[in-house]
Amino acid sequence: MRDLNDRLLAAHKACDHAALVSLYRTAAARTDDPDAAGFYLTHAYVFALETDHQDTSALRAELVAQGRETPL
Repeated sequence: MRDLNDRLLAAHKACDHAALVSLYRTAAARTDDPDAAGFYLTHAYVFALETDHQDTSALRAELVAQGRETPL
């Protein structure tokens, strides 16, 4: 997870929002803590919204399935 954290910091520094979507999604998948997963997915979703990322709908669906976002 240390390498992932370093890559997240580098992507933030570079303002690479596309990379941040992917990295936060990876972080969510790697944790066993549901609250941490929700935190990471929320960040992935926010960066996806900002960049009109192709995974925006899928990320929202994951958050809805976890009860962290309301269905439309």
